Amino acid sequence: MSKKQVLARIWQIILVLLGISFITFALMMLAPGDPVRQMIAGNQDIMVTQAEIDAVRHELGLDKPFIFQYLSWLGNILQGDLGFSYMRKKPVFDVLMDHLPATLILAMASSVFMIIFAVPLGIFSAVHCNGPIDYFIRGLTFIGVSMPNFWMGLMLLWIFGLKLGILPIVGGRVGFDILILPMTTLGVVMAAKYTRQVRATVLEELSQDYVVGARARGMSESYILWREVLPNAMLPLITLFGLSLGNLLGGASVVEMVFSWPGLGLTVVQSITYRDFQLVQGIVLWIALMYMVINLVVDLSYNYLDPRLRKAGK
Repeated sequence: MSKKQVLARIWQIILVLLGISFITFALMMLAPGDPVRQMIAGNQDIMVTQAEIDAVRHELGLDKPFIFQYLSWLGNILQGDLGFSYMRKKPVFDVLMDHLPATLILAMASSVFMIIFAVPLGIFSAVHCNGPIDYFIRGLTFIGVSMPNFWMGLMLLWIFGLKLGILPIVGGRVGFDILILPMTTLGVVMAAKYTRQVRATVLEELSQDYVVGARARGMSESYILWREVLPNAMLPLITLFGLSLGNLLGGASVVEMVFSWPGLGLTVVQSITYRDFQLVQGIVLWIALMYMVINLVVDLSYNYLDPRLRKAGK
């Protein structure tokens, strides 16, 4: 990918972020309920006068037309000010930095879990295509793909937390003992999807003419698999891995809620409940940025993995 193409992609990222920010801002403003009343009283049944509500609305600039509110918020964003979270009583950027490490830990652990199991199983299933082992692995992956994250998480909590008492039930903190169950929940579902993709990609490469030619030249099956097939199968696998990692870095909301894991996913759900619109907008922008940056990194990695793309980019 040339410098001109990279600059074009960066410009696309900026335009997409502007569009996402506008849509998110509009949806939060159009959502039912009064955010100012929620800001003052929270979920408590407190009597709030209309004068108090009007005063806070004027102070926050929420009495201005929608477009002026958006432009004011966007101007603050461009200056590095993501706003203030009334739910957490601190700047939105500080809230993101507080919960980002937990999300990174869960994302990295789940990704490692997925790769450790999915890549060997997918290759093994492809090599033994339509055999008993292949059917067994495909059956397991079908079950894994079919199970919702929240159901698997609840079952793991019930078995290992409640019945066996091996792992803690209540989360709310970052720790290895708390990490095991959410990592397994996300890792199993992701590994099931990734195993099927690895199998399909390796099978497609094994049917190519260069594999037939390598076998005709007397090359061993292990050499063909590891030196010829897998390098050519890397591109689609890296794409899928990048999408999975982007999803995890955005916060796995359902799993984080089940295990009370203090990451961005749990935080954004809580902020929506409390109508903390500035925190919601900040997290949504972070998620969108992570997806696009990871996609850009994946595209850039293609140039190093595929010599044909390197030559085309020159």
